[in-house]
Amino acid sequence: MKPIVRFDKVTKSFGDTVILRDFDFELTPGERVVLMGPSGSGKSTVLRILMTLEDIQDGVVYIDDEPLWHEGVGNNLKPASDKHLRKMRGNVGMVFQHFNLFPNMTVLRNIIEAPMKVLKLSRKEAEARADELLARVGMSDKREAYPNSLSGGQKQRVAIARAMAMRPKLLLFDEPTSALDPEMVGDVLQVIKDLAAEHDLTMLIVTHEMGFARDVADRVCFFCDGQILEQGAPSKIFTDPAEDRTRQFLRMVLHEEPASEAS
Repeated sequence: MKPIVRFDKVTKSFGDTVILRDFDFELTPGERVVLMGPSGSGKSTVLRILMTLEDIQDGVVYIDDEPLWHEGVGNNLKPASDKHLRKMRGNVGMVFQHFNLFPNMTVLRNIIEAPMKVLKLSRKEAEARADELLARVGMSDKREAYPNSLSGGQKQRVAIARAMAMRPKLLLFDEPTSALDPEMVGDVLQVIKDLAAEHDLTMLIVTHEMGFARDVADRVCFFCDGQILEQGAPSKIFTDPAEDRTRQFLRMVLHEEPASEAS
């Protein structure tokens, strides 16, 4: 099976600080992969590159065999135009840790705006899609509410519905529970688990919620210093990691996790 995402020797720097160095990574269609690791290790940068929020200095990123940050044929690649980036962006949906909802729009409008403008759906089609998704995330009764009247957990559910409304090939989650009150974390994680179970979604998830990672991931990748230090099935990574650095990280994170799990 051809990968839906491929990073080929990608380098990403911020000034003199190298975040990703000769980074190689593949994600197959329908696969759900969790990226974990210490802050600053590069995992969220991978998502931001795929969402075209951060460019790259070297290498090539492919989505469905098409270069993301380049265009052209074969090795004759040139930097991507804004038109190409807009087209490629339609393949990817992202759920941010701070929701990023439009405060001046109702819940419904937040969800239908991009499908109408980008996918050219009629308002009737976009609203039907939005209503279906709002029901799926348990937010139908908040259809006409504004974001400032919602709890953090409710905002994140709307953000998930908004991302799915574009029917993306790839759904990205960047610490989707980190900005939530502890009692809201379980509800949002359950929504993501349910969506993963109901749909053949390709998901790339950055999270420190290790119990959630065990339940939802097909593969877990441990990041350290801009590289994947080790990767494998959750049963392998969480019970018998090969690397000392992975074991150290897991001891720290799993020690902190019960407080959120108990909520």
